[in-house]
Amino acid sequence: MNKDKIKIFLVDDDALFLKSLEIDFMEHADFSIETYATGELCIDSLSNKPDVIVLDFYLDGIDKTAMNGIETLDKIKAFNSEIPVVMLSSQDKIEVAIDCMHHKAFDYVVKSETAFMRLQKIITTIFHYQKIEKELNWYMERM
Repeated sequence: MNKDKIKIFLVDDDALFLKSLEIDFMEHADFSIETYATGELCIDSLSNKPDVIVLDFYLDGIDKTAMNGIETLDKIKAFNSEIPVVMLSSQDKIEVAIDCMHHKAFDYVVKSETAFMRLQKIITTIFHYQKIEKELNWYMERM
């Protein structure tokens, strides 16, 4: 596998949506994709060093006692606060988006027919900012 590929974790308990998202990413860009049906499985795999995590808000479709997206987000940030996490939900409520942002999500996307395009733009933005930050750090070290 090419080490230059961006590694994305997709975490969603909706198997059909998860597979659809995985296919979209595989068809439209050269990403390395890992999929997880629960937050617990995602947390257990953080040592695989994802560059970005796309995380469902609810995550209780398979197991009602499973961690929800916010709990998973908090554990991801405790493990490595630098991993960008984009929250994904069918909830089109501003309160839900604000809650995610308070827990340090990078962004919030409502599940819809345009979700993949939004995610692609957000991931591009994340890596654009990271590139600028690296260049700025390089420049500052030489001053």
